[in-house]
Amino acid sequence: MNYLEQSFSVKFEYKIFFTSSLFNINNNTLIDFFKQKPSESLRKLFFVVDQGVADAHPNLLTDISTYFAGYPEVQLIKEVMIIPGGEAAKNDIAHFDRIVEAVNGFGIDRHSYIAAIGGGAILDLVGYAAAVSHRGIKHIRIPTTVLSQNDSGIGVKNGINYNGKKNFLGTFAPPNAVFNDDEFLATLTDRDYRSGISEAIKVSLIKKPEFFQWIEEHADELVARNKVSMNHLIKLCAQLHLNHIGGDDPFETGSARPLDFGHWAAHKLEQLSNFGVLHGEAVAMGIALDSTYSFLKGMLTEEKLHRILKSLVKLGYDISNPYIQINDLESPILKGLAEFQEHLGGRLSITLLTDLGTGEEVHEMDQQLLIKASKYVRDFTESSSTTTAYES
Repeated sequence: MNYLEQSFSVKFEYKIFFTSSLFNINNNTLIDFFKQKPSESLRKLFFVVDQGVADAHPNLLTDISTYFAGYPEVQLIKEVMIIPGGEAAKNDIAHFDRIVEAVNGFGIDRHSYIAAIGGGAILDLVGYAAAVSHRGIKHIRIPTTVLSQNDSGIGVKNGINYNGKKNFLGTFAPPNAVFNDDEFLATLTDRDYRSGISEAIKVSLIKKPEFFQWIEEHADELVARNKVSMNHLIKLCAQLHLNHIGGDDPFETGSARPLDFGHWAAHKLEQLSNFGVLHGEAVAMGIALDSTYSFLKGMLTEEKLHRILKSLVKLGYDISNPYIQINDLESPILKGLAEFQEHLGGRLSITLLTDLGTGEEVHEMDQQLLIKASKYVRDFTESSSTTTAYES
């Protein structure tokens, strides 16, 4: 055989910063990041901001401009791009085109930075545009939701939805840095605030049972938006995600994705609801379904299942939402299994629970048993609401 062979590895390294009031002129976290970077050339910095964030923080654009005034290390592009947030940002490819056109128009090169401020959808969109423009522009994420600060905003994935399929187009491209500012969380609605907690439940159930117990014990504080408790949850959840990403398969070349526990149903549910159900809410429903399936399969005890379901209900999740109910083999949510397998490639790989903190990969799902699991969750929530009403 006559051939040449090449093998090389590329090191990726980035930091997750935790701070308050990132753009306060007395906060040096962000500017110190730029000062510590080699100055190969004059670095431009272009901001893309979630419309909802801009509306909730009317002084944000002025604060950004004031913050970078007088710092020769960065050439701030004065024009800030505002894009509607939420899943709509990933559904309309025109937003992607706008960012790429801005890269060209402002002369953003590979020594420059695009900074995205917003929820997970905006971060996914901007990260994708940055990754494919000039084959890779430096990308900074400034997540503004619980979900993006503890999960999506700290990982290596970017993407947009295409042909009605979630994240059909995308890249694996780590950010250069992530800045978690807890002040952005203060303006979230209660619904958005709670939504992101589900990803912490997910990672605790497959990685760290002590963390799940902590969530159980602090559920009331989290619902009451206790800042100290939420900051603790976000940082520990982020650490567990980073530990997994730094493992053997950060770019998911294999078919197993334990961090997608509960997600096969969640992704389909979002589509069925026309993204009216938030991602974190859908994940909570998916966790409830797959945990119950794990119990019915004989893998998880009923006592531990009830701990999971009670925690989800206590945190305010509608785990028996009509979109996730499976009444028969024609129920639309079941199509999520085939689409999940297609997205991963290879054979179907689903993570189920054998214990709190321990997941196990399976390669088939009994759809009749899923019907029973769906009914179990529905009966549980009805019983919980009756008990709550009686106790009150």
